Amino acid sequence: MRSFFQELKRRNVYKIGAMYAVGGWLVVQIATQVLPIFDVSALAQRVIVLLIVAGFPVALVLSWIYELTPDGIARTANVAPDASITHHTGQKLNWIISGVLALAVLFLLAQRYWLPSTAAAVTDKSVAVLPFENLSDEKANGYFADGIQDEILTRLAKIGALKVISRTSTQHYASSPDNLPEIAKQLGVANILEGSVQKAGDAVHINVQLIHAATDAHLWAEVYNRKLDDIFAVEGEVAGAIAEALNAKLTGAEHDAVTKKPTENLAAYDAYLRGRALQTAGYDYTTTRKVLAAYAEAVRLDPKFALAWADLSASAAYLYFNNVDADKYTPQYVQHAMDTALQLQPELSEAQLAQAIYRYRIARDFAGAQKLFEALLQKSPNNKLALQYLGLVERRQGHWEQALAHLEQAAALDPRNAGLLTTIGGETLPNMRRYDEARVWLDRALAIAPNDALEIAYKASTYQCQGRLEEAARILDPIPQAGIDPTIAYFRAYQRLLERRFTVAIDELQPVLARPEDQLNGFGPQLRFYLGVAQQNVGQTAQAQATFEHLISQTEPMAVRVDDSLAPVTLALAYAHAGRTQAALDQAHRAVQLYANDANWRPLVELALAEVQTIAGDKDAAMVILQRSLTLPGGTTPALLRLEPVWDPLHADPRFAALINQPANDGSQAGPK
Repeated sequence: MRSFFQELKRRNVYKIGAMYAVGGWLVVQIATQVLPIFDVSALAQRVIVLLIVAGFPVALVLSWIYELTPDGIARTANVAPDASITHHTGQKLNWIISGVLALAVLFLLAQRYWLPSTAAAVTDKSVAVLPFENLSDEKANGYFADGIQDEILTRLAKIGALKVISRTSTQHYASSPDNLPEIAKQLGVANILEGSVQKAGDAVHINVQLIHAATDAHLWAEVYNRKLDDIFAVEGEVAGAIAEALNAKLTGAEHDAVTKKPTENLAAYDAYLRGRALQTAGYDYTTTRKVLAAYAEAVRLDPKFALAWADLSASAAYLYFNNVDADKYTPQYVQHAMDTALQLQPELSEAQLAQAIYRYRIARDFAGAQKLFEALLQKSPNNKLALQYLGLVERRQGHWEQALAHLEQAAALDPRNAGLLTTIGGETLPNMRRYDEARVWLDRALAIAPNDALEIAYKASTYQCQGRLEEAARILDPIPQAGIDPTIAYFRAYQRLLERRFTVAIDELQPVLARPEDQLNGFGPQLRFYLGVAQQNVGQTAQAQATFEHLISQTEPMAVRVDDSLAPVTLALAYAHAGRTQAALDQAHRAVQLYANDANWRPLVELALAEVQTIAGDKDAAMVILQRSLTLPGGTTPALLRLEPVWDPLHADPRFAALINQPANDGSQAGPK
């Protein structure tokens, strides 16, 4: 036996075993931390672990049978004593083992000091409400089942002691799935609420059960057979019973919020539920118009329906903020709905949220909005929307780290919300010049919604801003031109300008711009601007002039409008490229003043001023802005300065050469204007 163990040592079997054990452990740890980000199933992760474990004895056997020699790998039994180099191989293995151990230590340190900030421990007082199954004979009543689920979830979210996942994340799942542990892990909760709803006339049958996902234990279940006019009591009872089952204590205010009836008018409530179902299904302009129509019907039927007034205000603010139907959904319209909600129910969290949104999106009082969102979160810490909006407001104030932290907290409450993940990965992190992290978040979003145009475009943009055009092209070029989404068309047009493929840009943009303006998702002016720039660069002077004059007539009525359409900025650029130099300078300076308090857009607005100054021949003034822009979150990058055609007149200036040749602070989301 002594001889056998000596032979194990001579053949480095011990060292191979140690190296494999440490390396395998490290691979398993990294895999279990990284793979969930890309929604790799728990089964696949278990298979990886089992393969690594199964490989351990194989590695030991192979190290016993084979030996490394100067002539390559040979069976140990056939190796002459003078040809054996096991001692030399053992020394190399020592170095390899030391390296793997060092990596393991680094991983443990990362796990101890960094990973906890992105992966919070699951609390027993956490719950996700899965979509309720619609058992009604009329399948058109599906909105009603969705509404009951949503109302129960909303009431639960008002209980501060609970962590409640938003419906945006839960709506992707089936009503009664057979993989609850995996779903709970994806959502970061310990408990799942399942249910079904059957509506027939004025009778409603509701079946709900609360399940501890890891053990499949039923913590609580109940069946309700009620009349339609008693549905509010059911929603409150369910929320209260869940809180009791999870040992979550309700304050007096929380109890009132959970049990209060939103309206006595069932027809108004039905209209409201239709609006809520639409709102959770989509977040585009066309859908929002339908949502607003449903909420308007609800408040028409019950003028004292505070909840509907609050949501009406918030949805109208979204359209105004993006310059959609701005003549109808005016600041006065938004404020009236918000004021009505507050007058009816001052303590209603949705009314307070609408007030904060008005401050943010209409009044553009970012500091005031921040205080309102923070106050709301003191009372409703599970309010995902308040967290998300707080992050957005902090971006406007230039508080980027705080904004990122609050957006990530919102994502913890809504981990399957692709739009929220895109806000982090497509806007916030790129502006902070953190591209690798940005693409991780965007990949998470794309795993949920692989065909989402904004997610695809933002990922390409992260490469554009780093000057990695080939990688951006691999994302954008395969997308068919026919029926292309305006968002993709916008970023692809910018890609063509960076590539100096101006004729291709013209050919791709003209059919898109032939569509009606309301089908361009707000990108019409920017697409038309890119068309004019491309026409100028290929010598189509008359066509370019006509394009810019069209753009001027389109944006002049909005010369002093401040919103996220950036119409005042587009107007300044159109003036400049149309040869109206003084008007362009005046408008560009006006735009800088209009967006002076907006740290999110101000760097881009200042870049537009620098572009106007460059066209006007004032290179010194432009250089001052460009030098500062390279240091600001949301500013330009050395790669974009080098690639964008507008800066060509500056290339001979030594100061400009120094800017484009300096080490990149790894780019930013200057991107398309």
